[in-house]
Amino acid sequence: MARPPLSPRPPNVRPPAASQDVQAVLVARLYYVQGLTTDAIAGELGLSRPKVSRLLSHARRSGLVEIRIHDPEGQAQTLEARLHARYPFLHAQVVGVPQGSPETLWLERVAAAAAAALGELLRPGMTVGLAWGNTMNAVGHALIPHPVPGLTFVQLNGSASAADFMSGFVTDTILRFARNFSAGAQLFPVPTFFDDPATKRAMWRERSVRHVLELQGRAELLIYSVGSVDASTPSHVYSAGYLDAGDLAALEQEGAVGDIATVFYRADGSDADLSLNARASGPPLTMIRGANESLCVVSGLGKAAALHAALAGTLMRRLIVDEMTARAVLELGDAGG
Repeated sequence: MARPPLSPRPPNVRPPAASQDVQAVLVARLYYVQGLTTDAIAGELGLSRPKVSRLLSHARRSGLVEIRIHDPEGQAQTLEARLHARYPFLHAQVVGVPQGSPETLWLERVAAAAAAALGELLRPGMTVGLAWGNTMNAVGHALIPHPVPGLTFVQLNGSASAADFMSGFVTDTILRFARNFSAGAQLFPVPTFFDDPATKRAMWRERSVRHVLELQGRAELLIYSVGSVDASTPSHVYSAGYLDAGDLAALEQEGAVGDIATVFYRADGSDADLSLNARASGPPLTMIRGANESLCVVSGLGKAAALHAALAGTLMRRLIVDEMTARAVLELGDAGG
């Protein structure tokens, strides 16, 4: 006997009052089974888009929805296992990307994975140190609204320069994270690089600056990427005029291969006697290395050498990286013995 056709759902009808689990299952069915967007679900159920996002997150966290990926080759998982075997301190998430796809797509997928991970890592009352750059900007644009009570973001490195005053790039990145999580934001209005190390030392004695430095030191989670002049889209610190030709020449001569929050390091992860670091506003790498929890987000083959060096220096606890870059980092390790 033929089943009668299903009648279409009337638009914009609010569901009856229900428990969070029941609502989460309803939203999950519309999203995962029927393929509706969060905007469409919000309109159909009379909910806000952030509410839909929170219900989807609840469905995943509580086990109402289980996501299974059937990868016949298991490339990402294999790379994660190889990274952990080589760097036992590291918790790595490798993001799969299509063969032959552009690096812009790699960054988009890595940024989305990092945005999802933050939904699990951030907890009420936390202080979070946040560096700025192209990768963090991409993560900021991929965030899903999710209020976290008592959360504070503190900027890890200064950005007071003519370049940023004109573009607002750094301030926009930090404030986007804060708005997304309904969090506080502590900016760091000092130069990215001082002209004279003595000026930096004097500034670091100022009470307002010490307040930011103390917040950075108390941060329970640090979020950053690695910078590289060789990236296909050069890191913001290299492309936005923060460094002049003399600075770049000195970095090359002294063997710098990358930076974290504008503090530079060599191929072995060391940073001693790199002259520009005495003028840099970013946190000392001892703080990065000693953090209880840190998340490094990296995408692009041009950053492979910088990431390999950061791993050699144990400059992260967690890593989210695309599979092509992960493979390149492992190959660098194989070549180095």
